[in-house]
Amino acid sequence: MLVLKFGGTSVGSSENIHKVIKIVSEISKKDRTVVVVSAYGGVTDLLLKAGMLASEKDDSFRNVLDEINERHQNSILDLKINNPEVIEKVNAHLHTLEELLKGIYYINELSSTTIDKLSAYGELLSSLLITEAFNVNGRFAVHKNATELIKTTKTSGKHQVDFAITTKEINYHFQNSTAAITIVPGFIASNNSNEITTLGRGGSDFSAAIIAAALQAKELQIWTDVSGMYTANPKLVKQARPIQSISYQEAMELSHFGAKVLYPPTILPVMEKCIPIVIKNTSKPEDVGTHIASESSGQNPIKGLSHIGDIALLTLEGSGMVGIPGISRRLFETLSNRGINIIMITQASSEHSICLGISEPDADLAKQLVDLEFENEIALHKIDPLTIEKDLAIIALVGESMKNHQGISGKMFQTLGKNNVNIRAIAQGASEKNISAVIKKDDVKKALNVLHERFFEDQRKQLNLFIAGVGNVGSKLLEQIKQQKSYLKEKLNINLRVVGITNSRKMLFSEDGISLKNWQESLAQSEETADMEQFIERTKKLNMRNSIFVDITASDLVAKRYASFLKSSIAVVACNKIACSANFESYQELKQLATKYNAPFLFETNVGAGLPIIDTLNNLIASGDEILKIQAVLSGSLNFVFNNFSKGESFHDVVKQAQAEGYTEPDPRIDLSGVDVARKILILARESGLILELDDVINRPFLTEKNLQSTDVAHFYNTLIEDDEHFQQLVEKAEAQHSQLKYVAQLIDGKPSVGLEIIPQGHPFYNLEGKDNIVVFYTKRYPEQPLIVKGAGAGGDVTASGLFSDIIRMRTY
Repeated sequence: MLVLKFGGTSVGSSENIHKVIKIVSEISKKDRTVVVVSAYGGVTDLLLKAGMLASEKDDSFRNVLDEINERHQNSILDLKINNPEVIEKVNAHLHTLEELLKGIYYINELSSTTIDKLSAYGELLSSLLITEAFNVNGRFAVHKNATELIKTTKTSGKHQVDFAITTKEINYHFQNSTAAITIVPGFIASNNSNEITTLGRGGSDFSAAIIAAALQAKELQIWTDVSGMYTANPKLVKQARPIQSISYQEAMELSHFGAKVLYPPTILPVMEKCIPIVIKNTSKPEDVGTHIASESSGQNPIKGLSHIGDIALLTLEGSGMVGIPGISRRLFETLSNRGINIIMITQASSEHSICLGISEPDADLAKQLVDLEFENEIALHKIDPLTIEKDLAIIALVGESMKNHQGISGKMFQTLGKNNVNIRAIAQGASEKNISAVIKKDDVKKALNVLHERFFEDQRKQLNLFIAGVGNVGSKLLEQIKQQKSYLKEKLNINLRVVGITNSRKMLFSEDGISLKNWQESLAQSEETADMEQFIERTKKLNMRNSIFVDITASDLVAKRYASFLKSSIAVVACNKIACSANFESYQELKQLATKYNAPFLFETNVGAGLPIIDTLNNLIASGDEILKIQAVLSGSLNFVFNNFSKGESFHDVVKQAQAEGYTEPDPRIDLSGVDVARKILILARESGLILELDDVINRPFLTEKNLQSTDVAHFYNTLIEDDEHFQQLVEKAEAQHSQLKYVAQLIDGKPSVGLEIIPQGHPFYNLEGKDNIVVFYTKRYPEQPLIVKGAGAGGDVTASGLFSDIIRMRTY
């Protein structure tokens, strides 16, 4: 004998009912089959809604009743049912339902007994129609009302199954039945007076388990709309996958903590008889599903992650609790007497406090009750009034074999901590079947994803990018990411996704990742107008794991928001130099926040585009070396200008060429004034450990006073023409010495400076060509033969490459 249960989604349409008939037909060829069915999907909710409206004297209950009636009449047509006896029974049920709702309307009351009667009609109707659908399709099936099989008694105000009588009734019926297929409505039962009762949440699953246990069935199959129990909720964790094998205890733990595929009461009857449970997908019957038995298989000691939302944390504490017997009993009894269920308990070993997790809707009542119970102790200041924290959730890591593996809880809490998921309370039983933690409900999705990544995804790390600025450098970065996406997955175990992008006109978000094949068109067609404040807030609100904000702007507004990102554990990668060259206090705060919140702040491209200059400097210092002197050419723009400027050439024309080829900013004064280079040497000085401000950088300008005081770009170019003789003198002096002009940044004896220098032949800077940068480090380990970093220091490709390197580095954090 096999028992199969089909849920509301599995019988929610005529198409799905035909799938059920096909599945059962194949199985029943080999084994007698009991089929337990739920109400059509959504019908139970409609019944309860109609009852509530009727009890409130709201005539619109009739509209809901019409919807229920229409749903079942359409089912009769769709399933081609023409048996007058069945149609008459269906109509009789619908008529009785109508009379019941009218009665509720007239007496203005909806008792628990009436709710049972009302909600039973979903299964009564569906089971009749599904039975006849089998017969219409040539598969003989009989209908058996569950109220004649499952009997309940009332204990502590709740209906409890009387297993002795129920087992007797079930066995008697099936011993005297020869039907290959029996259809039974789930969820419903009856009491000793033959009044309809219900089995509560997950009642149809429970009905199937009760029947399977009574019949000593070979197997209980739960058919639903997913292919088994998943390692996490697939709606929240895209990478979640079905669990092939799991134990009864593990299944109960996952079910208790919110895995809605199966409800805990379902497991108990079959577990006692060692009857396996298999969870299968009605739409994909070929899928293996989840096998639940006494023992599970598989190497991973963690079987799944689950969570319960809408939790409130109650804390009772005070010095008067220490060593006083009965405090816990009084607390628990107070809540139990009013039907408040305790989901999680944790108590400090000092007995100074007890924390309880309960459903949030019960929190305010719980406080009133507990404060009243302990009013004497509170008045004497021995116990504090009960405190409540709301907007919380419980996440649980489940696995029966966790007790045999060291360090799992450490990995769990470390992973959450790295992603700024604050833990409010922890509970772990001695059996170590689950480790539970209370967190903010807004952090649930991120917490589940980072834990799933840590325990189930072969250490593949997902990095979620939010990119501000997709012009020249930004578009190059996106092209590089698209090109290397497969390589990163296969070789570095990184799943790199771009979740948000913005330019000066539009912004675009996609939680599943923006397609980089046509991101330009998608961004252009986006209905969201660019708003940097909104972009920043959306990035934070999404609260995704391993989030990285990439700043490819030159915006002071954006740079000022780095602290906000870091406090939200969102890493920052920036080629924008403003933050690191602002006042030292702000720079230091960002470094401290990055450490405190484990959110890296990387800015390699601030100096030398894609060259590993800052990284090299940091490695020298970290290894114990000491910086003696730094000399550098750090402006690809200025290097291009002076490499192309020679005697007789117009300095004006060379600068124009540099601007036209994209080597300078739209306003070339930013480059030629030396401010940009001053910012770069300041950053290197700070990374060397010096406390300096931008004003401490000595700037020896080569521009004339007239150039520096120009009012706009056009005026600036005019002053270059007017002062051309000044620039001719500079180049003539250098050529007379067989030397070259280079704009050099230096850090000597802790003092930074920038200025135009005459570089003789043989000097490392002499042959520096094009847009190349060079940095020479003199240290205690490299006092005479310096450490040199040299290469292209400007251009979209190399700057994007530097940003890409910083992003990839995030995999190690």
